[in-house]
Amino acid sequence: MRAGLFAAACAAVLTISAGAARADELLESYSAYIGQDDLYNSYDERLTQPWQVIRQDRANVHRFGVRQPGDDVDGFFASARNRELAERMIRNGTIERRAARALLNGDVRIHVEIWRGGDGDYINVSVD
Repeated sequence: MRAGLFAAACAAVLTISAGAARADELLESYSAYIGQDDLYNSYDERLTQPWQVIRQDRANVHRFGVRQPGDDVDGFFASARNRELAERMIRNGTIERRAARALLNGDVRIHVEIWRGGDGDYINVSVD
């Protein structure tokens, strides 16, 4: 009887451990102030999608040295390749409707979480 209980307990621990190994992992999080400079691309064209604004904000911080008070520096989007993935990452993640609208209007502080999951990296965006 004890051997059966021990075997069941071991199986439960293994099952829980396997589930934890598959859990999504928070890679990094940062906050950013989305200012008017973040709403336009390098050709001075107005951006129309939230992912474009996030990508431009991170390019401004990492590539062009344009930072507003409240912009955190992150390591993930320091890579131009990772900035290119922003659209897919938002599509695979979540962005509050209110945050999407606020991003496109600018003059708002956002919080971004960068996650790694079984289906790839994704970001969740909210308004602070």
